[in-house]
Amino acid sequence: MLLTPALLRRGLLAASLMLTAPVVFAQSTATKTAAKPAAPAADAKGGVLVGGAMMIPSRDIVDNAVLSRDHTTLVAAVKQAGLVETLKGKGPFTVFAPTNDAFAKLPAGTVDELLLPERKNNLVSILTYHVVPGALRAADLTNGQKLTTVQGQTLTVTKAGGRVTLKDTEGTTVNVTTADVISSNGVTHVVDGVLTPGM
Repeated sequence: MLLTPALLRRGLLAASLMLTAPVVFAQSTATKTAAKPAAPAADAKGGVLVGGAMMIPSRDIVDNAVLSRDHTTLVAAVKQAGLVETLKGKGPFTVFAPTNDAFAKLPAGTVDELLLPERKNNLVSILTYHVVPGALRAADLTNGQKLTTVQGQTLTVTKAGGRVTLKDTEGTTVNVTTADVISSNGVTHVVDGVLTPGM
């Protein structure tokens, strides 16, 4: 079955309702267990440990991401979408980076479908929805803030008690689990779910 934008949206929303995180519209299991505060901000010299590798400020966003064993799906998607050179560019960019576990929460076959050449436009739309122009650290994010993504649609920030969450246009909420991973061309925040734009 071909994955149309409508089916993709329904699949992603269904996954949000069935799995522990993210959250859709009102409440899911993820809201019953408080998210842990994001990991400490990056050390300006030593970097942050992500996926078993040290992310250091002298590398760009892509060169740091490829070292993380927790982001192999994201890296493969970025390559398939043809966004490597963009994310290695001057920027600066703020990237909300879903982990492998976040992608695994999607309905079976969703990632494989998105990686098909004929689904490139859908893939680019989803990935660029996780990127915001500028280098925004956690301290720059405020409760209720609207972030306009490179894709063009917005994300809504919720910030309370040192925790940062993001809500997409469909009502899905994801948690920032590791904040302020500094690279030479921007900032990455690790998130525990996949955000989806309205299609």
